[in-house]
Amino acid sequence: MNSKRKDYISWDEYFMGVAYLSAMRSKDPNTQVGACIVSPENKILSMGYNGLPIGCSDDDFPWVRESKSPLDNKYFYATHSELNAILNYRGGSLEGAKMYVTLFPCNECAKAIIQCGIKQLIFADNKYKDTPAVIASRRMLDTAGVECIEYKKTGRNISIEL
Repeated sequence: MNSKRKDYISWDEYFMGVAYLSAMRSKDPNTQVGACIVSPENKILSMGYNGLPIGCSDDDFPWVRESKSPLDNKYFYATHSELNAILNYRGGSLEGAKMYVTLFPCNECAKAIIQCGIKQLIFADNKYKDTPAVIASRRMLDTAGVECIEYKKTGRNISIEL
């Protein structure tokens, strides 16, 4: 009797892996973040990474964190991975979906997550948890009933030759 293989990756490993792979598309020299939105039936609906809007060249806008003028740093121009994933979705409602993201979302992304109906957020890193933006984010997500789950790394190492 044939038996299926037992070393396949879990759904969580798969979707967080897609989020990490998406993050690798980011041109940001400091922080690369990826997101993957998944239906309740475990179908990938959308992906995103932090970067500039379509039509804005990565070469023509700044990528620095600090400068003398706020117009010369990345914050007015880059779109976060979570918002990109939401905006990239063209299939209708995201009500009841879950989002896998490599970094806990800021307050602005939390608003978009709540408004589009995502009900579960699985995050890999929360290194900014003590900042006002993330404290506000967590407060809104909790109040709106979005379940926030810290991804538990399995230690599995996956290598892909491209």
